[in-house]
Amino acid sequence: MLQEYRNILVPMDGSDEAELALAKAIAVAKRNQAHIDLLNILDTKQYSYNYAGLIDGDVIYKMSEDAQDYLEGIVKRAKEKDGFTDITIHVRFGSPKTVIAQDFPAEHHNDLIMIGATGLNAVERVLVGSVTEYVNRHALPDVLVVKTELDNHQILGK
Repeated sequence: MLQEYRNILVPMDGSDEAELALAKAIAVAKRNQAHIDLLNILDTKQYSYNYAGLIDGDVIYKMSEDAQDYLEGIVKRAKEKDGFTDITIHVRFGSPKTVIAQDFPAEHHNDLIMIGATGLNAVERVLVGSVTEYVNRHALPDVLVVKTELDNHQILGK
């Protein structure tokens, strides 16, 4: 029996790879009449390292507001460009690795995570580790790591 995914998680971090994952997720969701959860994670620990621990409530509020605006723009574009409306946005605080792989899917009953192959720059990957690699190894649901364009052609310049 062919697996039909009904509740797809797409982590969004502003990268081109996340945009590719979303485009493919919308195509899969349309075929399966599935729901998409868009998730942006604010890793305040990372920001506190970068700013010597000087992160206060106002900064966190602004980061949260910016993340919400970013995701709302994506939803608007999905509605206008793709005619897709079964999409919900979420902003969470914490470690992107564990939130994406375990915490969020457990809370929202996601049966598929569609994630970009990379999102962080090379230096951040060395320091923080690959979120995608962690998610692929430890996720509760199935994981599809998106490496190609919507038409399954290799991404130019990668």
